[in-house]
Amino acid sequence: MLFTLLQTAAPAAGKAQGGGGTWSFLLMMLAIFVVMYLLMIRPQQKKQKELAKFRNELKRGDKVVTVGGIYGTVDEIKDRYIVIIVDDNVKLRVDKSSIVKDVATDVPQK
Repeated sequence: MLFTLLQTAAPAAGKAQGGGGTWSFLLMMLAIFVVMYLLMIRPQQKKQKELAKFRNELKRGDKVVTVGGIYGTVDEIKDRYIVIIVDDNVKLRVDKSSIVKDVATDVPQK
């Protein structure tokens, strides 16, 4: 919608000023960059910060899901990896960056 508005305003401004095409082009490019920042870049940065905070606040006993879809409970936390318990006597060592969410937040409330 903004792009269409700027596109229709650009020819009218160019005819009236006789050379303002570069200014309208720069204004249009700036508007596109601002819209992309607000709709794509900023929300992604916020999501990454929340995920990093979640991974840093993990503690023993937390129920988590890995990128591969493995559900488990945190048993041990090191700098680069986490040991999760998947089943009785089954422990997996996974990279800390592969933990994506907490299962407790996904459980629907009844």
